[in-house]
Amino acid sequence: MALFARKGFSGKVLVVTGAARGIGAGVARAYVAKGGRVALLGLEPELLEALATELGPAAAWWEADARDGRAMTAAIDAAAAHFGRIDHVLANAGIASYGTVRQIDEDSFERVIDINVNGVYRTLHASIPHLEKTRGYALVVASLASFTNLAGLASYNASKAGAESLALVARQEVAHLGVKVGVAHPSWIDTDIVRGAEADLPTFKVIRGKLPFPANATTTLAECVDAIVAGLAKRKTRVYVRRGVVVANWTKPLVNSPIGWAVMRPQLKKHVPDLEREVAALGRFQHAHVPLTDPKKPVVQEPEGP
Repeated sequence: MALFARKGFSGKVLVVTGAARGIGAGVARAYVAKGGRVALLGLEPELLEALATELGPAAAWWEADARDGRAMTAAIDAAAAHFGRIDHVLANAGIASYGTVRQIDEDSFERVIDINVNGVYRTLHASIPHLEKTRGYALVVASLASFTNLAGLASYNASKAGAESLALVARQEVAHLGVKVGVAHPSWIDTDIVRGAEADLPTFKVIRGKLPFPANATTTLAECVDAIVAGLAKRKTRVYVRRGVVVANWTKPLVNSPIGWAVMRPQLKKHVPDLEREVAALGRFQHAHVPLTDPKKPVVQEPEGP
C-alpha cells in the first residue's frame, strides 16, 4: 500500500458506468484525485458533463445506455481511443424496481434484469479486449442483495445474484489473459435509490430495520467509495461494504434453511400486504431518479477537446 500511496493511479484510466451520480460519480472523483483519468458513461448528459467539467482534462464523458450493446461498445472503444488505454472498469450502472412478483409489471421487471445483468455483460464484453492489452481489472458492482433476499425487491435481488455469478464466471474466463475480475457487495448505501425507496415505501424501511446487522444499516457514500477505490488498487476478488457483509455471504444457507424461514414467515405475513398496498398507491415501480431512453436508439456522445 505504500507504493500505491505514492503513485496512486498515475497513468491509469478507469471506465465507469452509471457515472452521473452516486457511487459512480464518487469513485470517479476519488480516482482522479489519486492521479488517474476517467471515462464517464451514463444516461444523464447534464450531470455527466458537469462532472467532467469539475474533474478537468482527466475526465471525458459519453452518453450510452447499458441496455444497448452497440452503444456501450462504441462508447468504450471511443474512451480507449481518447485516453490511449483502459486499465480499470467499474461496471456500476444499476437500478431497482418496487413490487412483489405478482404485482410488478413485466416491463419494469425486465428493465432491472437488462440493466443490472445484461448491462454488466455488455460492459465486460466491450472492455475485455482493451483490458487484455493492459492486463487490467474489472470490478462488478453487485450488492448485499446477492446473498440477502428481501420481499418486494424480487427483480433487484435476482439481478444482483446474477451479476455476482456473471462476474465470477468472467473471472475464470479471462484469467489466462492476465485480466482479473472482482465483485463488490455494497450494503445499503446512502444514495438516491435507498433514500427514494424509504421515502416511497415506509414498510420497506420497517422490514429493513428488522434485518440483522449489517443488512439493517445504511453506509455512507464516502465509506463505499473508499472501499471500491481500494479494491481497484488491490485488484480484489471481493469488496465488501461494510466488511460485515461477508457474514451475509457465509450465512446464506442458514437464512434460506427451514430455520430461517420459520423466523421470517410471521414477519412477511404481516408486512408484505402493507408493502403491496404502498406500491399500488405509489402508482409506479421505479424510484424517482431512473433516467429513461429508447433502447432501440443508440446514444453515444463524443467528448469535446483532446
